Amino acid sequence: MNKKALCIMSGGMDSTLVAYIMRNRGYEIVALHFNYGQRTLQKELEAYRTICSDLNVAEKYEIDLDFFKTIGASALTDHTLRVPTEGIEPGVPITYVPFRNGIFLSIATAIAEKEGCSAIAIGVVEEDSSGYPDCRESFIRTFENAANLGTRETTNITIEMPLVHLKKSQIVQESIALKAPLHLTWSCYQNNDKACGVCDSCRLRLRGFEQAGIPDPIEYV
Repeated sequence: MNKKALCIMSGGMDSTLVAYIMRNRGYEIVALHFNYGQRTLQKELEAYRTICSDLNVAEKYEIDLDFFKTIGASALTDHTLRVPTEGIEPGVPITYVPFRNGIFLSIATAIAEKEGCSAIAIGVVEEDSSGYPDCRESFIRTFENAANLGTRETTNITIEMPLVHLKKSQIVQESIALKAPLHLTWSCYQNNDKACGVCDSCRLRLRGFEQAGIPDPIEYV
């Protein structure tokens, strides 16, 4: 029986690379995507589906989490809040969605148990991210312990985070090496057509490509 990994995939560069890494390690990929009221929901969903097709994923999930809009408190889900475009500042930014990865991982654990996956893979990046607290390695490791305490004794899930200590430039280079389709990925927090180039996510992405010495294949305004 093939070993299976549940890959949480946003349609972005980081989680896409993680899926290709897991496939390269010999895992059968089960894909999971969340629609949580984010501004670029339709573009991210389109990217996710196209990447799943490129990976030949047989089993994929698309989960709607409308309650994130009710909670609000993030510029990604509360459209009355402005997405910052002045540059990356220290501290937790307004684009942080409260405990998003904790909620994602909880649902992922349930699906992974059902599917018989031995691993959950997530594209968190601690060193070169926007400062989100739920992207820290210590949080993910603690959650892994809780997940195994709260599931069947026969369920033993590891949470893989192969990018957690990488820089964006290294993520670009590794994506090229594994032939991950960066041209299919989407990172922009604001736009669904051409990327804005000025939100935190676009700035991090562009800086990564620049430092890697590789042109970004997606279109910008």
